[in-house]
Order: sequence, then C-alpha cells, then structure tokens
Amino acid sequence: MEKMTKDKRQILILLFALVVSILLFLFYELGSSWMFTLRLRSVKIVAMLIVSCCIAYSTVSFQTLTNNRILTPSIMGFESVYLLFQTVLVFIYGDMTYSVLNHVDNFILSIFGMIAFAMLLYVLIYKRGKDNLYLLLLIGLVLGILFNNLSGFMQLLIDPNDFFIVQGKMFASFNKINQELLGYASVMMFLVLLIGFKLTKYLDVLALGRDQSINLGLNYNRMVQLFLIIIAILSAISTALVGPITFLGLLVSNLTYETFRTHKHRVVIIACSLISAVTLIGGQFVMERFFNLLIPISTVVNFGGGIYFLYLLLRAKRL
Repeated sequence: MEKMTKDKRQILILLFALVVSILLFLFYELGSSWMFTLRLRSVKIVAMLIVSCCIAYSTVSFQTLTNNRILTPSIMGFESVYLLFQTVLVFIYGDMTYSVLNHVDNFILSIFGMIAFAMLLYVLIYKRGKDNLYLLLLIGLVLGILFNNLSGFMQLLIDPNDFFIVQGKMFASFNKINQELLGYASVMMFLVLLIGFKLTKYLDVLALGRDQSINLGLNYNRMVQLFLIIIAILSAISTALVGPITFLGLLVSNLTYETFRTHKHRVVIIACSLISAVTLIGGQFVMERFFNLLIPISTVVNFGGGIYFLYLLLRAKRL
C-alpha cells in the first residue's frame, strides 16, 4: 500500500508539472494577436501530447517484449522504414508526390509499411523459436542500417529540389506539424491506446519470459504479434506527425524505470507518457522563448539520448 501511495504521489507531481508546462507554453508572452497565437500553440501541444503517448507505450512495450531496456522501436529500425518509404515515393514521383498521394494516404500507407516490418521481425524471430533475442537485435539493427543506406543512396540520385521534400521528413520539428493529419492521428492513437491499455496486464506476464508466460496459459506468439502491430502503428503515428526523434523513448523510459520501482506496466506507461510530455513541452518552451529556436528540441534530445545510450551500453558491459 505504501508503494502504491508513493507511485500515485509521483504521478500527481508529474501531472502538476505537465499542467504548469502547458500553461507556460500557452500563455507566456501572448502578444496582441492572442487568438492566433493560442490556436497555433494549442496545435503544437496536442501534437506533443500525441507523440508523448505513442512513444511511451511503444517503447515500454517493446522493451518488455525484448527484455532489454536499451532497445527502442526507433533504434531497431521502425523510423528507418518510414524514411525509406518517403524517399522511395519522392524518388519515383518527384515533385508530383503529393499530387499522386495526399498526406492522409501517405500516412495510412506508412502505417501498413511499419506493420509489415513488424510482422517481418515476428516471422524471422519469434515464430522460429524461443532463444532468439540476439538474432532479433542483429536482424533489427542490420535492417535499420540497410534501410538508412538505401534512403541515403536514393537521396543522392534525386533532383536537389525534390530532396527538400524528403529533408522535411528527416528531422523532427514541432513548428511544421501537418495539421491535416492531426485529427486522424488523434483518433487512431485513442483507439489503439484504448486496446493497448486493456492489454497491459498481459505485458506484466510477458515480462516474466516466454516459458513462464506459456506455463501461465498465455498465447505467447499471438500476444507478441499483437503488441508488435500496436508498436508499429504508434511509431508510425508519431513519426508521420512530427518526424523521427530517435532517442526520446530511450531517455524517458529509463528515467521512468529509475523513478518508479514497480513492475505494473499500467503505472509505468502512464508515468512514461507524463515524463515524455513534460520533456517535450517544457523543452520546446525553453527553446522557443529563450533560444529563439536556434536549437531544435529534437537535436537536444538526440544528442543527450545518444550520450545516454553509450552510457547504458558501457554500464551493461561492466555488469
């Protein structure tokens, strides 16, 4: 009971920090055109909340499936699939890309592409046996590097003017949010997370390992397949909306694990979502108001996350 009380108290603190961050972001220096400013800032906040929830759930659940707190969907190549798909489209259609395929169709096809990649991992790894964690890491990382190299090769071949279309997809930015996708992304995220939170009790069982999960009566392969689909959809929503933020999931998930000493995934995912939202909204507020957008928040997150990733690898090696 004492532990649960502590978890609830920490979540309330995070909620308070999130409310403060949102209020500061919304109302600090509104200026004379306050209605326009509020509308613009509200769109950014909604996008950052969507990204926070998507990254939190997909990262925590993926780390549970792989039993590894260093790996995230981004590191394993999910975002590379999205970038490769965008590059292929521009490579084929050039500046006619959005005439042939609008933003919504692009968004839906990207989701199917990521689901196909998740199912490829499932077929190559989980369906073949039980002790395949290292094979999963190898295949995921190799495919991620392969997709990045293919994207880079095609980007060298396309017209320089067309390259700017791809370049807009390569880096995360909360200042060029695709508002056309915001409504679709919100509805899809709500439906997927509604299903996902009903399944969090199975994550508690999956964390025990394959053999223990099967002994407890869980259909292990079906659950892994279902969670990989959820992870793919959430990763696609986040990436399509603002672009790739490779190391955000790694940072916020490990910070959550250090702060909340609980194995209940419902608590961990909620806490991770709040920490992610505070990080994004608070960081974006600081970058916009005090650094005049000289440094994008995604650059700071990826720089800090990259250093933290190396630290985790070195610490794991020492252990």
